[in-house]
Amino acid sequence: MLVLIDNGHGGFINGVYQTPGKRSPIWEDGTQLFEGELNRAIVNDLIELLTRYRIPYVHICPELRDVTLKTRVKRANVYKNEACFFLSIHSNGGGGSGGEIFTAPGQTLSDSIASIFGEEFTKVFPDYPLRTDFSDGDLDKEDRFYVLTQTAMPAILTESFFMDNERECREILLTKKGRAKIVEYHIRAILRTKKEIFDPSQENLLV
Repeated sequence: MLVLIDNGHGGFINGVYQTPGKRSPIWEDGTQLFEGELNRAIVNDLIELLTRYRIPYVHICPELRDVTLKTRVKRANVYKNEACFFLSIHSNGGGGSGGEIFTAPGQTLSDSIASIFGEEFTKVFPDYPLRTDFSDGDLDKEDRFYVLTQTAMPAILTESFFMDNERECREILLTKKGRAKIVEYHIRAILRTKKEIFDPSQENLLV
């Protein structure tokens, strides 16, 4: 199984954040979250664990600039003939609480992978809601995000908490401990996806 791992939005170049918006308010203690930085931090830690577990991966956009959605999809689709899935890492905004897992509309293998990710989120974060939509029989939400509809392999997009929710931002997204738990839920889900979806003959890697 090959993981095509994508960190949403841009990072910092010479101290300048590369994506308009996509940031938290400035809190009373002067701290502020920039989503592109968070996404890269999560992906970088995931890459370290993928290497440890010897799971092949492709880092879709290692650049600090905000790579276009078209380019991200083009890079992913190079691997369309391999056993792989696309994983885009994000944090949410616009009011709310908890996590979400998105797939493109319709029932595909993406939905099965999304269900695994949702189940692992609730295990690692039992005190926070997973925002779901069971109208089609499974927990993921569906949307026509470009990276989900134009990729040629199963694809999911995770939204980890709300950057404009002060408690979630300051206690989870801006803390080392909180980020480590986000990484934990993702790696647990990736290992389950490998075992249950791509290679059921493998022994359970979870510890």
